[in-house]
Amino acid sequence: MSYATLLVYIEADHPAEERLRLAARLADKFSSLLIGFSALAPRPPPRAESSAVVEMLEAESKAITAKLSERGNWFRRVAAGDQARREWRWAVDRPTEALAREARCADLVVAGRSRGGDAYNALDLGGFLLRAGRPVLVVPEGVAALRADHIVIGWKDTREARRAVQDALPFLHEATRVTIVEICKSGEEQAAQENIDDVARYLGRHRIKSGPKVTLHEKGSEADQLIRLARDDGADLLVTGAYGHSRLGEWIFGGMTHKLVTESPICCLMSH
Repeated sequence: MSYATLLVYIEADHPAEERLRLAARLADKFSSLLIGFSALAPRPPPRAESSAVVEMLEAESKAITAKLSERGNWFRRVAAGDQARREWRWAVDRPTEALAREARCADLVVAGRSRGGDAYNALDLGGFLLRAGRPVLVVPEGVAALRADHIVIGWKDTREARRAVQDALPFLHEATRVTIVEICKSGEEQAAQENIDDVARYLGRHRIKSGPKVTLHEKGSEADQLIRLARDDGADLLVTGAYGHSRLGEWIFGGMTHKLVTESPICCLMSH
């Protein structure tokens, strides 16, 4: 089992070199096609005569096209490796919507955290996570490599967590150590242990050895506790579900997902 195609999002106005190098190494590791993708959309012009509006939009679209084409040249230089397994795509469109459509071609999407900007030039990672229909590897700034030797699964008995574990199977097969963690309240330890023992047996049937671990919820957020546990154990990849919904056009996350997406220093593979 492997990832046949990786899709990495590259901002048009941000270097993202470390993320691209990480994605290229993963593509080589899994013998995958690596597709780089970027998008920008023209901003609506101020009120003007219709002919002037059309001219302004055409001029900005041409400038965007030139910019994204040059970004493709940069992608090929930095990604290096087997160019037959490298491909560049771009769209004159809003990044979040464009990337959500483009995800149809990939087994795994690699993206960074949301950066400042608006819907015309910046990816809304939260909105994309909930619309992608694909697992998303969220790479923090400054992380240029992912060995994934020790993987921590943050388990909750939910649809999203089940999806995440299945989506992470190629990584889990390659890991030397896998730990399944469920953080629970006092009195829930037995049920939690039964849950993760079942997950361990599931992974075992995929020839993946894992260690189940129940831990009581301490003070502070569960996300902080999970990150601390993973870092103390030397893990460099967290696998979790992504929990959230849309309300009046705004993407609302649960506390765990929001914290991991915005603050985790460790790469997170997330599925919704």
